[in-house]
Amino acid sequence: MSANLGRLLGEVGALLLDFDGPVCGIFAGYPAPQVAAELVDVLRRHGVDVPPALASEPDPLEVLRRTGATGDQAVTRAVEDALCAAERRAIETAEPTPYGREVIVAARQAGLPVAVVSNNSAGAVTAYLAAHRLAGYVSPVVGRAYAEPARMKPDPEPILQAVRALGEPPGRCVLIGDSLSDIEGAQAAEVRVIGYANRPLKAEAFRAAEADMVITSMGVLAEVLIDLAGG
Repeated sequence: MSANLGRLLGEVGALLLDFDGPVCGIFAGYPAPQVAAELVDVLRRHGVDVPPALASEPDPLEVLRRTGATGDQAVTRAVEDALCAAERRAIETAEPTPYGREVIVAARQAGLPVAVVSNNSAGAVTAYLAAHRLAGYVSPVVGRAYAEPARMKPDPEPILQAVRALGEPPGRCVLIGDSLSDIEGAQAAEVRVIGYANRPLKAEAFRAAEADMVITSMGVLAEVLIDLAGG
């Protein structure tokens, strides 16, 4: 795997990282189902008749996505604001992904610019990077469009926004992501993609989705990047 990964990384000019997964577990100390339940409470306070499936939804991003699909912009903004605030709180107890920091630092040492492209808010990502002394290694940070959840990945636009800022052709960029939305978004953007299977069942799904490569640890990525950096 390392040889193939080395070849892939040797062919690209920029590294794009999803945030929640490859960099950290944003909701490690403030569980995602709790945040989702708080967003459902926002809906109820705005007079929304919440169906049972949404009331029990454990993913806060999915609550936002489904709210946006209703077309009610005022309610969507209210949920967006609540989620942004929750993400900023979550950063305080986010758990760094093993070797996530090493990947970022080694990529820069190897001459690869690093961007983050996330369905989380840019403010939360930027706060995490600053708190962990990584802000100087990562630019740009592309978070979700405010109150426009339909523009989150797998929509390729946030990925292409990062690609344009980096000044590299899409085919010379690689995205590391831990969800099918990352795989699909990267493929739609014509960006190469490495699936980070941080849970066993993800590896098979990522291969079926034809990710360029699948890894089960950020450590192997850090190791190859350190080699590319010359040690």
